[in-house]
Amino acid sequence: MIDWNAVDTVFLDMDGTLLDLHFDNHFWREHVPLRYAAARGLPLARARAELLGRYHNREGTLAWYCVEHWSRELALDIALLKQEVGHLIVMHPQVVDFLEALTALGKRRVLVTNAHPKSIALKLEKTPLAGHFEHIICSHDLGSPKEADDFWPRVQAIEPFDRKRTLLIDDSPQVLETAKDYGFRWLLAVLAPDSKAPVREPGGFPAIRYCADLLPSMGT
Repeated sequence: MIDWNAVDTVFLDMDGTLLDLHFDNHFWREHVPLRYAAARGLPLARARAELLGRYHNREGTLAWYCVEHWSRELALDIALLKQEVGHLIVMHPQVVDFLEALTALGKRRVLVTNAHPKSIALKLEKTPLAGHFEHIICSHDLGSPKEADDFWPRVQAIEPFDRKRTLLIDDSPQVLETAKDYGFRWLLAVLAPDSKAPVREPGGFPAIRYCADLLPSMGT
């Protein structure tokens, strides 16, 4: 599936690709509505419906991923609420093995995420991911989400890469499409970002269930 001799750099998404997306899905769909309902004296179903509508209006924008935006919008301390369910932050199978295998092959490992800096800090605290990347790129620092056409040119300015020798692994079809348009040769979709949700059907990209699926091709 991947010719590792033709890859120098691997760009890795965090939520859904390296980490189980169940945390984020539970947080936004269950925990935030619960706290929002309690703060306003609303029925949970009404609070959830209201929030899902507000989320939908921000999908694909930097605001959707912004802890500070939602703290202001909802009058809730989103960073604190994430800590309340921080025990749900876990890695997918054999992620560290995969990251170490990349090092053994001499590949540059770059975490490229839409997560807010506060979310990144919490997830690095709760998992063994820290120390396994040569560079961490946060879309909030660049002022543009990964779905945007101007994202990869902004990455190129701070992390020069050969798009024909770079692999991107991501669970978002929109992000993969943007990278394809930018000229990435190597793209992989993740089919099981949330361990508690059904496995997705393969779409228009080569796909894996987890990064661990690549270990045999890496000689591990």
